[in-house]
Amino acid sequence: MRIGMRGGWDIAASSVRARWAGPICKLLPIAPPTYHEHLAKRADPYQGSDRTRRDETLRPEILRVFEENWRVYGARKICRRLGREGFDVARCTVARLPKRMGSQSIIRGKPHRTTIPDKKQLCPLAKVNRQLRVPAPNMLWVSDFTHVATWRGFVYVAVRRENSPLDC
Repeated sequence: MRIGMRGGWDIAASSVRARWAGPICKLLPIAPPTYHEHLAKRADPYQGSDRTRRDETLRPEILRVFEENWRVYGARKICRRLGREGFDVARCTVARLPKRMGSQSIIRGKPHRTTIPDKKQLCPLAKVNRQLRVPAPNMLWVSDFTHVATWRGFVYVAVRRENSPLDC
């Protein structure tokens, strides 16, 4: 299968693709024709779907309108401006494409801050003075509550440890 044979580098790249396609497809759960089709679409975006081709024509227009308006227009205003210029484009499309281009418009209001430190206050002293030595059992417990990331979300973990004189 020829994929974008335009020069010597493409010929070399295609021979590398042919040599590495088997091991890559064994490692990833995809079929070799799917892998080659993906590489062909990446090399020539006009082999892609209608949506991909439409996105490629809309990206420069969206970026142009965004830049002309000092990077403050949101999806709704960009959509309306493109509509006045004769482009028939949905607002959800205009909202989707700038995210992929890495541009973000101005967000109304101030960003939320959950913790506002008071610079004038002194840091609180440690309750146990960080000396975890105890004269008898069951006098000092150290605990922690944290979260651990998993494949399906987070798991909250509580850890409690009793310091005894034998631990010191």
